[in-house]
Amino acid sequence: MINFFGKKQNTDAERERNSVPVLPQDLYADAGLSLADIIAPSAVKVESKQLVLGEKFVRSFFITSYPSVVSDNWLSPLINLDKVFDIAIYIHPVDTAAIMKKFEKKVAEVQSQINVREGKGFVRDPMLESAYRDLEELRDRLQQAQEKMFDVGLYLSIYADNEEELGHAEAEIKSMLESRLIYVRPALFQQEEAFQSIIPVNEDKIAVTKKINSEPLSSFFPFVSFDLTSDKGILYGINRHNSSLVLFDRFSLENYNSVTFAKSGSGKSFATKLEILRSLMFDIDVIVIDPEREYESMAEAVGGRYFNISLNSEHHINPFDLPIPREDESPADVLRANVISLVGLFRIMLSGLTPEEDAIVDRAIAETYALKDITPDSDFSAIEPPLLSDFEMVLSGMEGAEGILIKLTKYTRGSWSGFINQPSNVDINRKFIVFSVRDMEDDLKPVAMYLVTHFIWNAIRRTLRKRLLVVDEAWWMMKSEDTAAFLYALAKRGRKYYLGIATITQDVNDFLKSPYGLPIMTNSSIQILLKQSPTSIDAVQKAFNLTDEEKFLLLESGVGEGIFFAGMKHVAIRSIASYTEEQIITSDPGQILAIKKAKRELADAEAQGGINL
Repeated sequence: MINFFGKKQNTDAERERNSVPVLPQDLYADAGLSLADIIAPSAVKVESKQLVLGEKFVRSFFITSYPSVVSDNWLSPLINLDKVFDIAIYIHPVDTAAIMKKFEKKVAEVQSQINVREGKGFVRDPMLESAYRDLEELRDRLQQAQEKMFDVGLYLSIYADNEEELGHAEAEIKSMLESRLIYVRPALFQQEEAFQSIIPVNEDKIAVTKKINSEPLSSFFPFVSFDLTSDKGILYGINRHNSSLVLFDRFSLENYNSVTFAKSGSGKSFATKLEILRSLMFDIDVIVIDPEREYESMAEAVGGRYFNISLNSEHHINPFDLPIPREDESPADVLRANVISLVGLFRIMLSGLTPEEDAIVDRAIAETYALKDITPDSDFSAIEPPLLSDFEMVLSGMEGAEGILIKLTKYTRGSWSGFINQPSNVDINRKFIVFSVRDMEDDLKPVAMYLVTHFIWNAIRRTLRKRLLVVDEAWWMMKSEDTAAFLYALAKRGRKYYLGIATITQDVNDFLKSPYGLPIMTNSSIQILLKQSPTSIDAVQKAFNLTDEEKFLLLESGVGEGIFFAGMKHVAIRSIASYTEEQIITSDPGQILAIKKAKRELADAEAQGGINL
């Protein structure tokens, strides 16, 4: 068989006999590619002060001197810097015998200088004397094998997209290090050698080293990047220092409480809703006190319950309800605790009580329970609790209660009677519960928040389950000493009932002015600081002992960005959400309107006979 070019073509059998199998490695060998070809940049330009690797600019540096005392973790600000860079540390051991001979000579030189100055009658030189003592002390420790000497070289390469950005990064790093008396210099006319020394091939081509003994060398330990990544917990956000995940379980700490401080519009509700949504997936019950009706759509989306507490609401809470005692509690203790809480409620409702009125109210509450045959020996599960009108009737027969009755009338027969003088009809037997007090008059919001919190506390004590109570805009509760004291009591006692309190506020000054503000904060193992306003940043810096860098970070943070404290650690954080999570938790009015519009269009399409796909 002859082909077009006149060559004889082999038959199929001949081709099969003469064929040689082509192995995969032969294909790669034919391509002529090595690992260096694959990872190398498209081009390299060597300049006196920098390299240009493809489209990236790289400048390499070495450290020339260190202070006499190097602090621990001095590398931490550099390693956590939000820049792209490489660091190489070369440590070459030095023979102790050889270095001891040099030390003898150096000690003799320093001692000679001291003697010469003394012979000439000069004033003593503290620097020379300090150097002499340090040299002698180090020589003794070297002789006793307590220390070793090393030649240490520290080099770094900075990457940038252009020369101007490279210059800014260099200035920032120089300023950071020189403020600690650590001086860094660019490797002029040695950029190629310096870069080759920094890449991970373990070859020091510039050998700019300083002799350092073991103790200060330990401060070079480079793994100081902060992270809060644990084996279990929920995702709070991204570490802004090193892009690691901030995973944490609040129920793994000594208490389960948290506080969140942020200015309006900084993303505090967004971050809180994210935690709630992710906590629900870990079988944690969540209860929210919502002063702005921000959690209604979220409760609907996750199958929770939403209760609107207002003067015209159909949802009512009777403050005289009694919780069923647990196995480790006696009915007498439960009744006594409820009487004390009710006295605090009446102080808020009646704008304060004199000592005489306080005693009258205390006695009247006990008699009101007795009116319904409720005593310390009663079975609270089989009783009908009294109402506020029963309490009014008892007060009317007591001497000295006239002033209290006048104030109480508006809650029993006046314009506020629909709010509190009704039997409870609220059932919180769901994984996610929201109590909204947005439609409550401002004068009654502290009363409503105290009443709701007290009702929740009684419900929590019935069964032991992992729960999270979110108190949004907590500054409303801090306005009254009784509500603030009750919130503080919850924060202290919650751990016993497997309860975490998440306190959220935008008015930092009002919160910290309360005598219970700082104790609540110190009883919270987790603190979250998002973007702060200039008027409150000084109070926040003082309360949390922030550095100036952290202070400016909070002032310049974007939405959802801030600092996350957990126990003894803290990191800069950025909250992130998936598309589905964002649709559920968004508080942005524009997004909410768009979602509602999409739902209306979907409902209209279904009403017209289906959706055309």
